[in-house]
Amino acid sequence: MDRVTIAVSIVRSDRQTVESITTWGVPIGVAQEGLDVLGLFFANLTLKGGPAPVRAYMPRLMDAVLSGNLDPSPIFDMTVGLDGIPDGYKAIDSRKALKVLVKV
Repeated sequence: MDRVTIAVSIVRSDRQTVESITTWGVPIGVAQEGLDVLGLFFANLTLKGGPAPVRAYMPRLMDAVLSGNLDPSPIFDMTVGLDGIPDGYKAIDSRKALKVLVKV
């Protein structure tokens, strides 16, 4: 199940506080499984999204990480060495990891 479908199912159970869903990046699975547009419509939900503007904030974030002012480790859920890169890709592909840190 893709993240948009999961978000819609969660929001439907909490209609008192949520009226819209926002997603960044390409929603994986929607093209294959389809998006329940009528479900969004009848639940009176708004779906917003677009590409993540990485180029807009990447230089500032990289400077902060390299200077030691920002710890990026909380976003990594798997660490591999150079020889473990194929395993890292497999973990991402099978949804066992979202972000893999490669230590050299």
